[in-house]
Amino acid sequence: MKAVAVVPGTREIQIVDHPVPRLSTPTDVRLRVLEVGVCGTDKEISTFEYGTPPSGSNYLVLGHESLAEIVEVGPEVSHYRVGDLVVVMVRRPCWDDRCLPCRSERQDFCTTGGFMERGIKEAHGFMTEFVVEQERYLIPIPRALRQVAVLIEPLTIAEKALAQLRQVQQRLPWSWPSSERKPNTAAPNAVVLGAGPVGLLGAMALVAAGFRTYVYSRSRLPNQKAGVAEAIGATYVSSEAESVEQLAKRVGNIDVVFEAVGSSDIAFELVKVLGTNGVFIFTGVPRQKAPAPVETDRIMKNLVLKNQLLLGTVNAGRDTFEAAVQDLERFTQRWPQAVQSLLTGRYRMEEFRDVVLGRTGGIKEVITVAA
Repeated sequence: MKAVAVVPGTREIQIVDHPVPRLSTPTDVRLRVLEVGVCGTDKEISTFEYGTPPSGSNYLVLGHESLAEIVEVGPEVSHYRVGDLVVVMVRRPCWDDRCLPCRSERQDFCTTGGFMERGIKEAHGFMTEFVVEQERYLIPIPRALRQVAVLIEPLTIAEKALAQLRQVQQRLPWSWPSSERKPNTAAPNAVVLGAGPVGLLGAMALVAAGFRTYVYSRSRLPNQKAGVAEAIGATYVSSEAESVEQLAKRVGNIDVVFEAVGSSDIAFELVKVLGTNGVFIFTGVPRQKAPAPVETDRIMKNLVLKNQLLLGTVNAGRDTFEAAVQDLERFTQRWPQAVQSLLTGRYRMEEFRDVVLGRTGGIKEVITVAA
């Protein structure tokens, strides 16, 4: 069967003839892949910055943002049947008995680095016709979400960040975040850094949670991403038009920054204006480049005197995927056009090259594997 793969040894990206998978355990499920979302990770793998094929393979099948339909189930599969729609979790646990997170099904907190990731690290991805997966890594998807379900995986980034934010801010001696705040108290302020799919999905999650939300991104107004932000009740601010200091003056005390751009330069500029008791959440992984100067004294002083926290998070556990399904249902009811407008292009597998090499533009682009 066909699959889109990178070949690190020859630095090629191509459609390969990939073996048709078969069930090998009683809890295996065979899936027909419907759609695969393309993100910055896929594009970076396609420029050979990273990406590790499975042992014994010279290529890595791309794709970790999946939507699939079940076509066959093993005899001990108990929660799924043929025809069900599912999204597949990405990360697999390491085998070290000393790794408590992996032994607790929380491989997103793996302590050894020996985890595998579908389409990224030592496990083939979903940009192919069929895959086989264990039942425990499947997330059921309602039919009503068929057209937007490929957004589930990127939404898990925001879901995990918000789950940790709620836990962290229990340190404050009052109800927080805003869904639990007392009457007549101001909503907390959130800044989303970046207006890609993860940033805009994060903005939706923050607005839904009651934050007064600003999306800070480079493009000047008007633009498509700003339109999405404004449609959900967020305020779009262009970094070309307003400096970080001007943004901070506009917002007031910045309670939360949700970083979704993967650029350390602008991120650490924004760290400097994080507010009192604020939390800065990093989700992006910057590309390697020359060292850049950072005002360490100012940042450290603020961290101490303003009770600030810097938090890094990588997605995602089952609870986060399930939360993403629930929230995406809410988002599509509340902002149907805004959610649909995140998906700006669907392409056939044969058109993969322009998509993974970033030539097509848009917000979220999707490879359609099966109709």
